[in-house]
Amino acid sequence: MAETVRIPVSGGEMAAYVARPAATRAPAIVVLQEIFGVNAVMRDITDGLAAQGFLAICPDLFWRIEPGVDITDRTEAEWKKAFALMNAFDASQGVKDIAATLDHIRADPGCNGRAGAVGFCLGGQLAWLTATRTDADAAVSYYGVGIEGLIGESRTLRKPVMLHIAEADGFVPPAAQAAIREGLADQPLAIIHTYPGRDHAFARLGGEHYHAADAALAGQRTLDFLRLNLGAA
Repeated sequence: MAETVRIPVSGGEMAAYVARPAATRAPAIVVLQEIFGVNAVMRDITDGLAAQGFLAICPDLFWRIEPGVDITDRTEAEWKKAFALMNAFDASQGVKDIAATLDHIRADPGCNGRAGAVGFCLGGQLAWLTATRTDADAAVSYYGVGIEGLIGESRTLRKPVMLHIAEADGFVPPAAQAAIREGLADQPLAIIHTYPGRDHAFARLGGEHYHAADAALAGQRTLDFLRLNLGAA
């Protein structure tokens, strides 16, 4: 069952897409969007997590710039708009909105009190910041952009985080990947999986770089990690 809720945040209210599992009470997952907004891809991921037994919620993190962004990766105009939105986005404020989302979903009668996050692309960076700046119980980052410049935040990491890195990621070059691996080498709470030959967004169904086998592998690793750290779903 899916619905739209509104979350009180500083400066107003933020819409969020919620998908509920069959179970009466379940661990929650905050789904953190790519640069295309809360589009069909993000809603499908949210629905998929609910089908796996999680209470899933995808907040409209671009709401302070333009509420209700729902675009695709199919046209040059949409890519141009997506990059403009990303460049205008305040990640620190976004993390505060994510923290509000965690509070909101934990207070939901359908939540068992534990909550994590899964993010993709821009959301992958936000998943890292969620792990280091909020009280999320676990976080998963898919091909997060810009994490190499935020590795110093690992000193505040208190809960486990998993990073999926695409070896041939055009937005996360080899030097950035090396910086991430080196910076987290002594951090036991950080788990890194690298996918040889894969490019950015290899898990985006229907995307140019989608790779079914590695998307399934990353998906299973994510589910196992979340179930381990949030409890059975």
